[in-house]
Amino acid sequence: MTEAVIPPQLAIPETLAAGPGPGNTDARVLAAFANAGLADHMQADVLRGMVECKLMLRKVWGTRNIHTFGVAGTGFSGLDCLFSAILPGDRVVAFVNGTFSGIDALSIRMKAASREDLAADPMNPKPASVTVVNVPHGQSVTEEVIEAALAEHKPLWAFMAHWETGSGRTNDIRAFSDACERHGVMGLVDAVSSLGVADFAIDDYPGVVGWASCPQKGVLCLPLTYAPVSFSDRYISHLHANGCHSYVHHPVLEARHWAIIDGKDAAAGSYHRTHSGYAVAAFHEALRINLQHGRAEKARDYARHEAALRAAVTALGCDVTSDMTSLVVLNLPPALAGREKELVQTCRARDFGIWPTLSEPVQVRIGILNQLSPAAITDIVGRFAAVMNEMGAGVDPGLAQRALQAQYPAEMAAE
Repeated sequence: MTEAVIPPQLAIPETLAAGPGPGNTDARVLAAFANAGLADHMQADVLRGMVECKLMLRKVWGTRNIHTFGVAGTGFSGLDCLFSAILPGDRVVAFVNGTFSGIDALSIRMKAASREDLAADPMNPKPASVTVVNVPHGQSVTEEVIEAALAEHKPLWAFMAHWETGSGRTNDIRAFSDACERHGVMGLVDAVSSLGVADFAIDDYPGVVGWASCPQKGVLCLPLTYAPVSFSDRYISHLHANGCHSYVHHPVLEARHWAIIDGKDAAAGSYHRTHSGYAVAAFHEALRINLQHGRAEKARDYARHEAALRAAVTALGCDVTSDMTSLVVLNLPPALAGREKELVQTCRARDFGIWPTLSEPVQVRIGILNQLSPAAITDIVGRFAAVMNEMGAGVDPGLAQRALQAQYPAEMAAE
């Protein structure tokens, strides 16, 4: 027998994560993760930390919803929990304007599918009860589109992404909530890209009964920790009346471990799944950092630094088509048209992690998650311009530098 070869220890280099997410994790969060003692999931400090996380999450979300907690896993775990109340045959309208709202819509179709629907197309079921409203790539979901679809189809549920990272577009959450109220619809929202970046409070949108986000974007925790979710009393009442086909991602059962029992805050949680003390410590510190920064101030910082990045890449000849404040989505200048994926791969080979769009037309995505300083934006722009010229774009980096100086006059003058 050939002796098994043990590979060398894995060493992953430090990389500037400048894509749609995950962002570079704050060193304080990494320290909290690494310094957590070996504690079982029912140890008193772990349970206390989960209670404190729950309370901090309500402030981050801007809500009084009792059923506000973190779902262990990635953003997809939180979304699966959000969609768990959708049952086969439920009438749903889902608005899609990019890659991730498209994945959400597929998840919804799977939840609403009958056995016959699944047998006909197991990986891509098309239940008649689900209407998918497709909005072209690069466009936002507008009030007119929302109102027309809900008025026509009169669904039980409606779904929309708040910010669609696949195309970098924000959608009209006010119009969505208002239309859901008018038509008696229960709204569900994917806030994966907006929580911790935009300044909004979910209690201001009563037409939306369920929200889900992720740990690794605006919240800036580790990717595999806790996906924030929040459910209104109406959602929970519907769930109690109808149930769902899940144990692991059942919102009521999952909430028990976060000391939410029988619709009230309890002193400590009860067992539902094995939680990690390391993950709890990291999530706790990430939420503390968010609250210390402040929702409104953080939103202003993102808007300011996105404007600087937008001005700089525009000066390099790129055409920005997005309207998010944590991400720019752009078309390259004519000299590099059609080479978007090559440019992204070249950047990644330089430990500079940007992304292409994952659907057509292919564009370039540059993000600023946890890069909220003139120095960080200047670094991103410098790396991007260098790779553009390496590929033969012939751009003048000085133009980008002058654009940054116009955005950061005081900081650049001090240097």
